[in-house]
Amino acid sequence: MNKIDNSIKITGMIIMAVLIIAWFGFSTIMRVIPTETVSSNGVAAIEVMPDLISVNFNVETSEESAKAAKDANAEIVDAVIVALIKEGFDRDEIVTQNFNVREEFDWSKNVRTSTGFKATHSIKVEFSTDDSDKIGETIDAGVDNGALLSYINFELSQDLQNEYKSEALKLAAQDARIKAEAIAEGLGVNIGRVVSTTSSDFGYYPWIAYETLGTDKAISGSEIETNVQPGTQEVNARVSVTYKLN
Repeated sequence: MNKIDNSIKITGMIIMAVLIIAWFGFSTIMRVIPTETVSSNGVAAIEVMPDLISVNFNVETSEESAKAAKDANAEIVDAVIVALIKEGFDRDEIVTQNFNVREEFDWSKNVRTSTGFKATHSIKVEFSTDDSDKIGETIDAGVDNGALLSYINFELSQDLQNEYKSEALKLAAQDARIKAEAIAEGLGVNIGRVVSTTSSDFGYYPWIAYETLGTDKAISGSEIETNVQPGTQEVNARVSVTYKLN
């Protein structure tokens, strides 16, 4: 019985040793033999015309109490909204982007002293680039009633974003294939099926057409309108594709 048990143990040890040797051999071969794939990056850039203009305002009020700051802010916002409606905007086209009330402090002499409360209300109105002649009147409606002009953007509607995203990614994928085919031809082989692909998606952000950062001069709606005219902009896409080589 002991001889049989020893024989089984020896056989098991031999099998284990063979498996270990085979594993090390396979790992070595995989390190030596190059992977039979090729990877390439595809890029595409397309010129687009924005179809939306957004005008962004801030209403800021400072008072001794949070309620007083909020109420004073609401009074200005109501006047701005009424003025914008008179310019032809629907109420639901005047959108609040942000609203907050916070306590302000003076930190001089390393002592924190409350200086009151500030309320800030950010408002955005949006209209078609076909109506770019509304820029001046829109700015004046806000500024003349107590709002501060923050910036003006050129933007793409969601429908155009989807359309251009599809086009840009398609062109980037075609560019990746052309590059991979050129590499394969240089190696004397052909590309086969796609092994993997990754995408950095669609490079789009609204374009700032005008901003008041660092500007303390009086705002003239007509002057800004003259200098803010929609034009083509560039959006881009990038994809990485790995192909099997045949």
